[in-house]
Amino acid sequence: MNATASIRTLIVDDEPLAREGLRLLLATDPDVRVVGEAGNGPEAIRLIREQRPDLVLLDVQMPEFNGFEVLARLTPGEVPAVIFVTAYDSYALRAFDIHALDYLLKPFRDDRFQDAVGRAKAQIRMARMSDLSQRLMSVISTYGERDVTPPPTPAAASPEPWAHRLAIRDTGRVVFLEVDEIEYIEAADYYVQIHAGGKAYLHRETMQHLETRLDPERFMRIHRSAIVNARRIRELRSEGRRDLIVVLTSGVELRVARSHREKFQHLA
Repeated sequence: MNATASIRTLIVDDEPLAREGLRLLLATDPDVRVVGEAGNGPEAIRLIREQRPDLVLLDVQMPEFNGFEVLARLTPGEVPAVIFVTAYDSYALRAFDIHALDYLLKPFRDDRFQDAVGRAKAQIRMARMSDLSQRLMSVISTYGERDVTPPPTPAAASPEPWAHRLAIRDTGRVVFLEVDEIEYIEAADYYVQIHAGGKAYLHRETMQHLETRLDPERFMRIHRSAIVNARRIRELRSEGRRDLIVVLTSGVELRVARSHREKFQHLA
């Protein structure tokens, strides 16, 4: 397929005005060609199979099938690139578990939309050139084995692969943070404060629940209120007979609780 060909795009939203707004925004982009619109889940599945779009702008809450159920009912080879466009921020983590390209919260600014579409076009063209579609197919195959009901509460969560990216709501936007960027995490009541790239992000999730989603081979609980990325540890320092201090690559120093010291024995 020609890497410079038009990006065939499908709009899926149960609100006609929302579809019209997206269509008008896309009309200004000469690289995008809208190949259809759908107002519910079954219609979206039919058009995806008929039109084989490169990109789908997909709402979450729709009649009959929600956006996640639409994707789960497609075969791996039928799944296009996806940008979720929705008024619900609670599904952001789930969207990126299936490697959605972006997650736009309504209402959004025109420049935010153009930025998301621009990144989608770049990735689609890269996929055409290097056959990255195999990676997308693998991801969606994994998702198809999961429950497609709304996200469970932490107590009812079922085991799943470790998170690779976190969605953090921040003053009217959602910041998507790669877990590799995280240096350390601190508890803050029903929130956690995530430190990454010299910035601190307040995230509404308990420390206990977040810990269950992070790879324990990489993220180490060193205290009741602290988790560190093991790859960001620069040195360990003993102070006195019992105190152990973790020094991170940024220079931040954190105390290791006595109950967690045994985790570092193999590093000595």
